[in-house]
Amino acid sequence: MPAPIKAGLARIGGFIGGFSVAQRVLAVLAVALLAVGVVALGAWLSRPAYTPLFSGLAGADANAVVEQLRSANVPYELADGGSTVLVPQEVVYEERLKAAAAGLPSSSTGGYALLDEMGVTTSAFQQSVTYKRAIEGELARTISAMSGVKSAAVQLALPEETVFVEEQRDPTASVFIETAAGTTLTTSQVEAIAHLTSAAVEGMKVEDVAIVDADGNVLSALGTGPGGGNDTRAGDYETRVAASVQQMLDRIVGGGNATVAVAATISDESAEVTSERFEAAADTPALNESVNTEEYTGTGGAQAGVLGPDNIAVPGGDGGDGTYTSEETVRNNAVDKVTETRSIPAGAVARQSVSVAIDRAAAEGLRVAEVQDLVAAAAGIDPERGDEISVQLVDFSTTDAQQATEALRAAEADAEAERLAELVRWGILAAVVLVIGIIGAIVMGRRFRAKREPLELEEAVPHYEQVFEPEPDPVALPSGPREPDPADAKRAEIARMAEQDPDRTAQLLRAMLDDRTPA
Repeated sequence: MPAPIKAGLARIGGFIGGFSVAQRVLAVLAVALLAVGVVALGAWLSRPAYTPLFSGLAGADANAVVEQLRSANVPYELADGGSTVLVPQEVVYEERLKAAAAGLPSSSTGGYALLDEMGVTTSAFQQSVTYKRAIEGELARTISAMSGVKSAAVQLALPEETVFVEEQRDPTASVFIETAAGTTLTTSQVEAIAHLTSAAVEGMKVEDVAIVDADGNVLSALGTGPGGGNDTRAGDYETRVAASVQQMLDRIVGGGNATVAVAATISDESAEVTSERFEAAADTPALNESVNTEEYTGTGGAQAGVLGPDNIAVPGGDGGDGTYTSEETVRNNAVDKVTETRSIPAGAVARQSVSVAIDRAAAEGLRVAEVQDLVAAAAGIDPERGDEISVQLVDFSTTDAQQATEALRAAEADAEAERLAELVRWGILAAVVLVIGIIGAIVMGRRFRAKREPLELEEAVPHYEQVFEPEPDPVALPSGPREPDPADAKRAEIARMAEQDPDRTAQLLRAMLDDRTPA
């Protein structure tokens, strides 16, 4: 083994040998945790990525698919309560084709596949029912594919087409939605479901679709469309109007100085109104015009007179010359005919009342009539509909404001105390860390100095050959007091070091000999 590697290993061994028992235990635990982490990371990285093979399976289909995977020795996992089967991503398409070849999944919730099972002898009633089931299954499958929808069921009410009724009824639909856990459908999603269902059935309107979720909430009421029942619509309308009026009043009298209350009545009646108007086109010539004129000239006489009762001439009447003139004009003008049909759906506002209270202290110089006009315009007040509005100046209670102020002050004091306590905790922690750091620095400094002392013997390396030189003959030495030899001091120091730490001295000498060998 090369000398540098040996020296490095020796240093590492010497460093580990200087550990205490506690340090050795911690080092062993750290190495064990590192090994466990490496093994877990390797197992996680080597684990195959799973992807859904089938989802939304019935119990029988899930069992059949799992049995097929077991027979093929394909690893799998179950999710969503056993309705979803997951397999490694690299074999998902192959296993899906195998399942399709085996006719899995076999169960069906409907759809147009039902029409494939109809025979020649199927009656008209069976054809009608099967066709309705097919549309219901396709709609339920499409709605279930929407984000947030776990499952869906659709029921259609299709009136029978016949010529023996005077008025044909419109088809209706009811949709049941089960959402995923923690998911709430938005208004746009409910509208999308209503439009999707109504567009799939001929003659169905959006208002003819009722949507209900698993919690019993009405998401779209029949006759009103998406938006819930009348109570929900009334609440939404009241909230919207109150927020609009409140925002305006806050800009006028300041926040917290006015309050708004709105009460609305939503009509659940729907109607269709048909009106016809006949209007003459202006500056348009007549289609045709005829003028009849009659003239008569007579001589008069004694027979002439005034007709009395029973058309008997009265003698002695004033005579005349018997002249008669008559003119008649007939003109046929072009007339426009306008036919208007309006459909009034349910859910319209039948009546509303708006009440506004303004703090008298904040309404100095404010005209109530002007504020009332502004509120009426913002809320859409219609007097012909019976709407009412009331704006009053009142003295607001200051109890809540005082309590809120006191609570705010108490919260600020608690926050300040918490900040002070946090600073104290951090200060104590910093002091403890500083003390531990100082103690650790002192201990490490002492150990470093203790470890550095033997290294100072390197200064004696050029003289280590003298340790093995034969001592001079005492006869040849001059007489008199002998001066201390530095080599003797070095030899004594090496001997003392060898007695205290023979292993480290041997390692040091071995390293020095290895370093000097190439020379």
